[in-house]
Amino acid sequence: MPRQAPYLAMADVLRARILAGEWGVGERLPSRARLAREYGVGRNVVQRAMDRLIIEGLLEGRAGSGTYVRVPRERLRLVRSRHRERRGAAPAGTGERGRADAWDAHSVVRVPAPEDIAGRLAIGVGDLCVTTHYEFLAGGQPVQLSESWEPMALTGGTPVVLPETGPLAGKGVVARMRSIGVVVETVVEVPRPARATREQAHLLGIGLGDLVLRIERTIFATDGRPVETADIVIPDARREVVYEFGVERP
Repeated sequence: MPRQAPYLAMADVLRARILAGEWGVGERLPSRARLAREYGVGRNVVQRAMDRLIIEGLLEGRAGSGTYVRVPRERLRLVRSRHRERRGAAPAGTGERGRADAWDAHSVVRVPAPEDIAGRLAIGVGDLCVTTHYEFLAGGQPVQLSESWEPMALTGGTPVVLPETGPLAGKGVVARMRSIGVVVETVVEVPRPARATREQAHLLGIGLGDLVLRIERTIFATDGRPVETADIVIPDARREVVYEFGVERP
């Protein structure tokens, strides 16, 4: 039987001590050096164990101060469904609470597409796009970030070139594209775990390196053409992301 990695064994020990109440909520744990001496392991083993417990939400690191037992936070449900618009009502029975009720948005036009975005939009590197940065709020608290890219070859010169201004401001990609004769058919989302960057941590009010869910979303028209791609960032400690799918009826 494979032997458990030392840092996982160390994480189990620290988790048991925390759950037993040896260190209370908000209390600082002993230093890495002290714990390493106590258990006869390297500091890197202690650090990796603490990192794992930070990801689990039991601990939080404070720059220049140490590692503390984290105040428990309720993880609210965020439902992603193909049956509603981006800002529509939650489907009945999903148990979703704390849904974003406000947002701030800032768009920039004529931004050259970097290589990864160009690939996702099936355009040339450097082709001009509109990029929009969103900060979604629930009860005044930040709950989600999004960076959206749309090719200007599609929307340039139309009334909907800017997602949050004009006649269809805030109506979402589907309605805006429909107004210029583009019918949206498919949305593809690729969720991946990631660590919060310094900017993301600042905007979301979480710790640098905290676990986040990064969703790469691309929206396609009926002809298979990508019309928008976005990176959505959701703090893992605050949100439980649930995907809802309908069942086709015979």
